[in-house]
Amino acid sequence: MALLTVLLLSEALSSAFIRHHVEQMVTLIGPDGASLRLDLERGVRRTLNAALLASLPLALVPAALTALFSARRVVRSVEWLRDGSHAIATGDYGRRLPEEGRDELTDVARHFNRMAAALQTVEQGRVELISNVAHELRTPLSALRGYAEAIKDGVMTPGAVSGAILRETGAMERLAQDLSVVSRVEAGAVELHPSDFAPQALIADAHERFAGAYEERGVALVHLGAGGLPPVTADFERASQILANLLGNALRHTPRGGQVTLGAEHRGGDVAFTVADTGGGISAEHQARIFERFYRVDAARTRGDGSGVGLTIARGLATRMGGSLTVSSGPAGSTFTLILLAAHPSAHD
Repeated sequence: MALLTVLLLSEALSSAFIRHHVEQMVTLIGPDGASLRLDLERGVRRTLNAALLASLPLALVPAALTALFSARRVVRSVEWLRDGSHAIATGDYGRRLPEEGRDELTDVARHFNRMAAALQTVEQGRVELISNVAHELRTPLSALRGYAEAIKDGVMTPGAVSGAILRETGAMERLAQDLSVVSRVEAGAVELHPSDFAPQALIADAHERFAGAYEERGVALVHLGAGGLPPVTADFERASQILANLLGNALRHTPRGGQVTLGAEHRGGDVAFTVADTGGGISAEHQARIFERFYRVDAARTRGDGSGVGLTIARGLATRMGGSLTVSSGPAGSTFTLILLAAHPSAHD
């Protein structure tokens, strides 16, 4: 069918060309050339058709080989995609497809691998989250079981352990609340109410909230002035929540007689709030992971150190407000830096 189509097309397209040139040849030959017109037309057509027939195998073989190679590549890529999709569906998120070539099939494989890597990360996070939550709940649940058994055996009275029971249930409630907040922060679903306020107001609020706790623990809380700084645009309550987390962590890790300094300064056109302590410092390997959920510098610290997601929430909130939260540390202590965006001048015109 393809051969017949080629011959018909060549006949249809070449007729006018052949007649034109035959007429020119007849004109050049003169009166005797009229009798040769039919032979010339037939001869040219036979020659053209013979050339086409001779050239078709030379064209069909490469075309067939190219089509065969392309078909095999497409089939192989579809089989890889089918097997990879089946593996992902059964929970094998480590499956990857070969990325061979530079065509659309390679793009599909590349996008598939990116999707698989994202799913693998999500799955790892889910497994780690379940493991960490189970670990965090194990201690208060064990304590509650111990108190219940002590009451049942008559070793302790309900009144004697009521305070401890309330403390353990409170710890579990805080964990549940923090997990709810961190999930909304990571999903970008936290509602923010940005406004313009003076950095001094945020520092004064944080100092007032923690002054009593620091005095009770014997740790000095130094309140540096923040005059002359431009207003910042952020959610005041969320920014206060971040500083509260940083000051709480600094208080837990600064020994009696130590000092925590709270201040603010210009930083690249914005405002940097710093919380610097004189604790033991954080090694470089821990600094890289300190904002991860449930990560603790000291694995032995499992009680009395919060839920383990405070810094995760703090960084997520800072990012949502267009700022950042970083840490630097050395043998003399650690410094957490919260950067909030300076208010746009036009907002005050």
